[in-house]
Amino acid sequence: MKNFKILIVIFLMQTLIISCVKDDDYSVPDISIIEPDIPQDKITTFKTIRSLYDQAINSGNSTARIDEDSELYIEGYVVSSDKSGNFFEELIIQNKIDDSSPDNDPRMGFQVAINVSSLSDTYQFGQKVYLKMAGLTIGESSGGISIGKGDGARVEQIQPSEYKNIIIRSNEVVDIQPKVAHITDLTSWDHNTLVQLENMQLNRFELGATFASESIDEYDGIRTLVSCETGVSIRMQTSTFSDFKSLLIPQGQGSVTGVFARDFGDDFNVLVLNSSADMSFTSETRCDPIELGCGIAETLGTGNLFYEDFEPQRNNRPIEIEGWTNYIEAGTEAWEGYSSTSSNASLGRSARFQCSSSGDDSNIGWLITPAINLDVQDGETLRFKTSNSLANSSFLEILYSLDWDGDEANITTATWGTISDAYVVKDTDSFVPWFNSGAVDLSCESGTMYIAFKFTGSGQDTFDGIYELDEISVDFVE
Repeated sequence: MKNFKILIVIFLMQTLIISCVKDDDYSVPDISIIEPDIPQDKITTFKTIRSLYDQAINSGNSTARIDEDSELYIEGYVVSSDKSGNFFEELIIQNKIDDSSPDNDPRMGFQVAINVSSLSDTYQFGQKVYLKMAGLTIGESSGGISIGKGDGARVEQIQPSEYKNIIIRSNEVVDIQPKVAHITDLTSWDHNTLVQLENMQLNRFELGATFASESIDEYDGIRTLVSCETGVSIRMQTSTFSDFKSLLIPQGQGSVTGVFARDFGDDFNVLVLNSSADMSFTSETRCDPIELGCGIAETLGTGNLFYEDFEPQRNNRPIEIEGWTNYIEAGTEAWEGYSSTSSNASLGRSARFQCSSSGDDSNIGWLITPAINLDVQDGETLRFKTSNSLANSSFLEILYSLDWDGDEANITTATWGTISDAYVVKDTDSFVPWFNSGAVDLSCESGTMYIAFKFTGSGQDTFDGIYELDEISVDFVE
């Protein structure tokens, strides 16, 4: 009976406590988003905002600042997520959902700088947002358009106390369809937008690498992805703070989706993934080229088959040398003579491929040596020097063929392998010096060999680099 009385007392106390609590305190909190009431006539386009920045730059300013009394908004969609740690204190928003949008303006995206982490808790991937432009500053960060607070000199972060009143969420969360494109189709107008690249694979020299936990990765891991269709490459940038940094990059080929951007130093284009799931390399088949496997020669022969320093060539005129082939596969530009005494000086006169301002969607040019009969002498080696001026994602390949017949009409149908042991100037190298290729051994092959210096780029500003080539020598052991 005593225990029963105790239970009665406990029950009465619980009833009294519950009766003193309002029902609302125990109801499920309302976490729905109230659809913002944004005047439609106050919403402007990304293109207008970009033009305001361009006007400021043309007037000698480094940023454009929107007046505090402005009632302008822009409407965009979130294409970044910091859930995996690969984006930090920024939102990437773009102006379209997919390529089927009826809006004919170029696809465009902006980075919004915010001094807040875990932004994905507030802004989902695909969420429609309105950016209140009053008092904001438009500038440039790593080659892309950035929006935040700030002044006439720089863009600064939007602070935690105000960001929700500036980046206003909509109820609408859409299924973002990335722009499916070839690397060479992407321009600066595509920066800070979501793109998908098909038939890609990790560079064969980086197989077995993690996304960003190698000894050389200080802040970001930079890995090279290569197109199996064109051989064109793009760098993938992964933060060393991402939660997938230690995962091995898949070794097959397939598609990869990420935000198209520039690296921190604004030196080259990069692809930034939201998570490792954005890489779908499901095919086990790779598309690696044939490689010349002779390595670097231990000794250099004293005999010489030919040496070319381009001194007799005319500046800004196509290279014309007996026995050599200067072939334009795409575009209007060819390898040409070049002489300069500037900070990026030539070696007297050099060969140069320049596609900037060409206006061409694609520039591919081959400079091919005379035939080398490997059966006549021993110990053949190849040497040359390269330099560049802002490679801008264009690239130079050193190729060889044992079955080309010397006819220009058959260049692209012949079998071409890569001479991967030759050092070619990289984006990360200084643009001032010239770099030696090393004495590449050719003697492990037989028959008739042609060596090609193949440039791939375009007139687009993200792919319009300049390469110089000089002092090509094929030697042998006497």
